[in-house]
Amino acid sequence: MTQHSLPKLPYAYDALEPYIDAKTMEIHHTKHHQTYINNLNAALEKHVEFGDMTTENLIKSIGSIPEDIRPVVKNNAGGHLNHNFFWQIMQPPSENGPEDGLVRAINSAFGSFDGFKDLFTKPALGRFGSGWSWMSVTNLGGLEIHSTANQDNPIFEGLAPILGLDVWEHAYYLKYQNRRSEYIENWWHVVNWAKVTENYQKAVESIKPNT
Repeated sequence: MTQHSLPKLPYAYDALEPYIDAKTMEIHHTKHHQTYINNLNAALEKHVEFGDMTTENLIKSIGSIPEDIRPVVKNNAGGHLNHNFFWQIMQPPSENGPEDGLVRAINSAFGSFDGFKDLFTKPALGRFGSGWSWMSVTNLGGLEIHSTANQDNPIFEGLAPILGLDVWEHAYYLKYQNRRSEYIENWWHVVNWAKVTENYQKAVESIKPNT
């Protein structure tokens, strides 16, 4: 059985300041993310035949996971997968924006980049309790903005996430307390648009028919 492990961040804990503080990043990474991994590994020890599956494949195959560990695997594999994704789509503060085909896709789907940001912010603000706001690629290659509860991932819905924002309180409470809107507004300064564009290109390529 392969143990799932905590990934190293692609930047220092203080690299996203002043928008996301170092203490929040350290706790979020070493405590919250690590807890999802610990819980997932413990659950899989009960059914070692699933122990070598990737996190994504565990989520995609959740219906075949034994019932006694299914809820734990769903929540904690989701948390592990979501956070692996989240760390990668952030970077030190930059004013760069989406690139190439993603710009055209955003303009086509949402009218403008500002229109997209407004639409993305609404479910992030409106999510009651804990969850995520996403921009995902549909199975037809279009873009969709949506929200999921808890640690659910868009692949549950047959979508390919390319951008995601964690709106669990542990992602922002030390710095922003109950000011989720301020956290969301400031988070745009640390989005790694090169990675988001890469995610978009991979998602679109994956649905192209073989020729």
